[in-house]
Amino acid sequence: MIRAIVAGRQAGRQDAPVGACPYPPTSLLRTAWIRGHAETRRPPPVDDDQDVDAT
Repeated sequence: MIRAIVAGRQAGRQDAPVGACPYPPTSLLRTAWIRGHAETRRPPPVDDDQDVDAT
């Protein structure tokens, strides 16, 4: 499981697409790989000047 997370991180750092995951869709290792890949993604920038409608 940990190896899949680390491999996903490495793939994310190399800008590999999520579809490059080597594990089948039904595998828990795929979930771990995607989690590792997602950790390397940066969130979109936040525009602090934008008004937020608080209701």
